[in-house]
Amino acid sequence: LSLGLEVHQSHSDLIKKAGDKVQIFCSHERTDYRVILWYQQSPGDTAMKLIGYLHYQDPSIEDAYKKDFGMSGDLGGNTAKNASLIIQTLEQNHTAVYYCAAREAQ
Repeated sequence: LSLGLEVHQSHSDLIKKAGDKVQIFCSHERTDYRVILWYQQSPGDTAMKLIGYLHYQDPSIEDAYKKDFGMSGDLGGNTAKNASLIIQTLEQNHTAVYYCAAREAQ
């Protein structure tokens, strides 16, 4: 069963230097999907670790990521949904593949 949800993410490839601020964007068109989740997959690791999620405008970030990561966006209203993951000060251990996903609010 396919719900036909396409989640779009920028940037597909991003190279930055230590100390930079990084913002990754995620969007989709489903007006009833008001949660965007963010995951991190580190090099050489098959696990995708949950960074946290944005529910409407409220971020919930896992303890291990609270120091360096933030989230923003507004998933309310009946329009396309947009959110972003923010790394305040980039460090070497932030090198990873980042994924966003969307789901309905419960």
